[in-house]
Amino acid sequence: MKKHGALRKKSAMVPNRQVILRLLKQQGPSDSATLAAQLNISAMAVRQHLYALQTQRLVTYEEEQRPIGRPAKMWGLTPSAAPHFPDAHAGLTVNLLNAAEQTFGAEGVKRVISRCAEQQIETYRSRIPARASLQNRLRALISLRNEEGFMAEVQRQPDGSFLLIQNHCPISAAAKECRKLCDSELEVLRAILGESVAIERAEHIVTGDRRCVYRILPG
Repeated sequence: MKKHGALRKKSAMVPNRQVILRLLKQQGPSDSATLAAQLNISAMAVRQHLYALQTQRLVTYEEEQRPIGRPAKMWGLTPSAAPHFPDAHAGLTVNLLNAAEQTFGAEGVKRVISRCAEQQIETYRSRIPARASLQNRLRALISLRNEEGFMAEVQRQPDGSFLLIQNHCPISAAAKECRKLCDSELEVLRAILGESVAIERAEHIVTGDRRCVYRILPG
């Protein structure tokens, strides 16, 4: 019963506050002026929303010194904000992995994860044109990852490389218990983007970073 009540409370959140949480998740700590420009409302209105979210312990701030004037409040999410983003049945996933390990051992878990990766690769290949340019393949991949709740984006760098950014990990709870899931994710990306493309992980949520970032270097 408590769970259903929590869901009703979450769905009843003021829309602008939902957007603020999403923006902070996507871009990290931001000040009220930046958020106001993105929401097209006044900075005062944003601050009111932020203070309300702070009361709910969903956001907090640190002061950042500026060359002129007072320090700016840089607002960011607290761990309590996690339930407001997709978790892909995190608890169930962790329990299933633990049950698989108890039943089949570590090698069994590895085989299960490997099979899941194969199925994911098959699904991705059916929706990502193999002969498209790397940039277009990345765009298609981003669309798929966002359907899965990763809040993903791609950024092209001056040196011609790309950053695949995942601002949220809907399986982070399971990944913290089983790092093989992260290894599997890397294998999937390499299979989809091709052997000629070099991929390296630059940021990682399970090691304490705000997001997961992969640097992609064309062959």
